Amino acid sequence: MTDTPDVLKKILTRKAEEIAERSAKVSIEDLKKQIETASPVRGFIKAIQQKLAEGQAAVIAEVKKASPSKGLLRENFVPADIAASYQAGGAACLSVLTDKDFFQGSEAYLVEARGACNLPVIRKDFIIDAFQVYEARAMGADCILLIVAALDDEPLKTLHELANSLGMDVLVEVHDADELQRALKLNLSLVGINNRNLRTFETSLQTTLDLLTDIPNNVVVVSESGLHKTDDIALLRQHHVNTFLIGEAFMRQENPGEALRRLVA
Repeated sequence: MTDTPDVLKKILTRKAEEIAERSAKVSIEDLKKQIETASPVRGFIKAIQQKLAEGQAAVIAEVKKASPSKGLLRENFVPADIAASYQAGGAACLSVLTDKDFFQGSEAYLVEARGACNLPVIRKDFIIDAFQVYEARAMGADCILLIVAALDDEPLKTLHELANSLGMDVLVEVHDADELQRALKLNLSLVGINNRNLRTFETSLQTTLDLLTDIPNNVVVVSESGLHKTDDIALLRQHHVNTFLIGEAFMRQENPGEALRRLVA
């Protein structure tokens, strides 16, 4: 973890503080009790596979108010309305940002978005501790994100197994070949290739294309970041990548679901 980009280090430092603050108020035992009455898990990977089986693109549509690199993305931010729009537009799943300090996200946004549709939802956050995994299921998340750049091998494996044991799927995110090799040590079903360089914030779809040859056929590949045009989707689909996580391109449009439909038509 010595080579962690500065922006990620800053986020992870704050995240450790946040976990300490939260766990002082609510215990893991409390979260386990909440999980007992939580809404049943909706199959995240299953929803993606269903779209792919129908020959369609599977879009994980993101409910995202802001980002550190682009600032505020959407003034009129109503998670329930956005979720309903995405479902109408043909999304396979939702991604909801719950990080407050850097992305202006909230757990309440996840609850609101999931309650307004029938789609499975991933908790998009910087998960580094078991507390956050229990927290995710307690709030109704169906899947979590684990960022390889944020975790050493042992916690990556432990958190992945914990999420699976709670019935959740896991999207394991990588940025380069070294991170991919670490991810492939897991019992991997879903890998996200983030096309954004965390040092320069620049995006290149070539990042996804370069890593494809090392990924087994039974692992679903999700291309993330830098997807704005129908040509971007077409290029990736030509290389048999049919699952995409997209947020910014939709958040800037008045009707996010219609923007989704147009992009993958």
